[in-house]
Amino acid sequence: MPKFFVRQEQIEGDLITLRGDDAFHISRALRMAKGERISVSDMQGTEYECELEAFLTDTVQARILSRRAADSEPPKKIYLYQALPKGDKLDTVIQKAVECGVYEIRPFESERCVVKSKGDAEVRKTERRNRIALEAAKQCGRGHVPTVCATVDFREAMVAACEADLCLFCYEGESEQSLKRVLLERGREAQSIAVVVGSEGGFSVSEADLAIQMGAASVSLGKRILRTETVASFVLGCLAYEYEM
Repeated sequence: MPKFFVRQEQIEGDLITLRGDDAFHISRALRMAKGERISVSDMQGTEYECELEAFLTDTVQARILSRRAADSEPPKKIYLYQALPKGDKLDTVIQKAVECGVYEIRPFESERCVVKSKGDAEVRKTERRNRIALEAAKQCGRGHVPTVCATVDFREAMVAACEADLCLFCYEGESEQSLKRVLLERGREAQSIAVVVGSEGGFSVSEADLAIQMGAASVSLGKRILRTETVASFVLGCLAYEYEM
């Protein structure tokens, strides 16, 4: 059953109005007809099974048949802080992170980032990244569409990350504290978890020191060094195993 996301203002009583690309996709791409059914999420944890009722000029209306709480969301809110990687790697990180259950994604610049944020292009890039997140959420059946925020600097990212109940600073220079150990000692009580991932060159010693001073838990991800585009999926997979499986 095709799935779509709508905002609260698109729901009036038992009727949902789909507009723009969604309406075009239903009527032109999928060639759906009156009486066929779709799944709709309000992005706030409620999902609706609907029956298509009317095809207007640029909108499609669907009648709500049933409501239920979304059951596809993780029990904890997980925030991904990803240092800007080269090329289109961030697109892949966003897609896979959404599939793995991330709640929000916040790109940032660190000392060793080759790619730098450019103000004139940042709005356009952020819009495109959010479209990637939306499509990934549709594909994997999420009840929530993760937001991809605008790029910030390292310090600003760490200030926000350390507001979470648990901040996991993924650092290849860490040799004493493993991800498993931190999750066992501090993860159970945490309702929000921030995951901080560096760029291709990793983090500098000064950045790691600052993160720890601010309250982040420096963690090792094992004996192998992972690529920056692999880390988020790896850690999110570990969190899913620990708290969902």
